[in-house]
Amino acid sequence: MEEIDRLPIDLLAHIFGLFTSFTDLAQSSSVCKKWKQGVKESLARKQNLSFAGWKMDDDSTARLVSHAYNLKKLDIPRSRWGCQITDAGLIRISFAKCVINLTSISLWGLTGITDEGVVQLISRTRSLQHLNVGGTFITDESLFAIARSCPKLETIVLWSCRHVTENGLIALVDNCLKLKSMNLWGTRVPVDCLSNLLLASQTLQIKV
Repeated sequence: MEEIDRLPIDLLAHIFGLFTSFTDLAQSSSVCKKWKQGVKESLARKQNLSFAGWKMDDDSTARLVSHAYNLKKLDIPRSRWGCQITDAGLIRISFAKCVINLTSISLWGLTGITDEGVVQLISRTRSLQHLNVGGTFITDESLFAIARSCPKLETIVLWSCRHVTENGLIALVDNCLKLKSMNLWGTRVPVDCLSNLLLASQTLQIKV
């Protein structure tokens, strides 16, 4: 028996938790049943998971998130190699056990997603405090879903979301009473809309 095969699952999980490459994790999980279990347990311990810099697709992303039971922060930004996450991936992720406890989600720059995937994901959150959907093509439909499902929301980034309007923004301010910061740089909302938002919430900071 190889010496590494004598290691207990807990120690294997700790070792795999130090990996920064999702490719290495995937390869490790295919070595044997024990290693596969170790990889699963290492993911279950993670509270932060970022796919920044990795070329991910719907299947691999959803599979990893589904094993991260204790996840609090999920970062799926556009990568320089071209992240291939679509609505189908967000829908699969929405059924992961961790989603209800997520406090932070970033979908920065994912041009392959629409309201369909965002609404499904957001509708299953209950603890969300920080959301970044900047650089996407969402509309007020997503903002209405956020307003319904995210009472604890404190910050939202809507950088260059050119399809959102005053109606969606007002819904956010009216329903997300803990909202402190809103990034609206590059949106098409008129100046009088910004004034109305600030009147509706005196503690809100708007970045433009």
